[in-house]
This record gives sequence, C-alpha cells and structure tokens, in this order.
Amino acid sequence: MKQKITVNEFMKCLDHPFKDGIELLRNVIKNSNKNVIEEIKWNAPSYKIDFHFATFKLYPPKNIQLVLHTDAKVKENPKKFKLDDPHKIIKWATPDRCVITIKSYEEAEKLKKYISDIIKSWISQLN
Repeated sequence: MKQKITVNEFMKCLDHPFKDGIELLRNVIKNSNKNVIEEIKWNAPSYKIDFHFATFKLYPPKNIQLVLHTDAKVKENPKKFKLDDPHKIIKWATPDRCVITIKSYEEAEKLKKYISDIIKSWISQLN
C-alpha cells in the first residue's frame, strides 16, 4: 500500500514561485471551518469536509489558483453556486466549479479575509 504524504511534507518539496502565497491561503482555508480536513489529492493540497470542495491548481505556476468544486464527479444537474466577487478574482467553469486566481503573495495577503468569506460561502452552499 502506498503511504500517504502529508501536506506539510508535500509543501516542503514543492518548487513553485508562489509557494508563500499558497501557504498563506492554506491557513485561510483551514481556518474557515473547524471541520476542514487537508490532504494531498490530484497532486496538490486539497480540502474536504464530507467530500473535497477545494483544491489548489499548481500548474502551470503562473499565479496562485484555487479550484472550488463539488468533488471529482461531474453532476448531472449541478447546483448553481453564488459568490460575491467585487475583486474579480473568480472565473466560473461550470455552475458548481470556479477558479480563484491570485497574482501574488501581496494580493493574497490583501484579500485573505475576502477569500475566507468566499470559502465559508462555498461551504455553506455545498448541502
């Protein structure tokens, strides 16, 4: 059986130009809800409560990207999520999947409260 590597071990070995911003957002996500579990899935830090709802998109490493989703399976009738986006950092792929894109550690630091609110809103709409 393949042994699971922890997210901390994964991050220690990660070569990414925005690693510091990813670390900052890891903490934002983990602190958004006491039930969040962090693990490696799809070769990136991923977050779940009952199922995976957020996963970092690490490549290509042009910026910091966090995909908000409703696990791996495409839903036949996807629920339409609503998120406030006054900073224009969210791009919708489908009604139940979007990507948050942050250009730098400084932007992540500036928007961390806002990103926390997005994560909390996403989690509240999962069920």
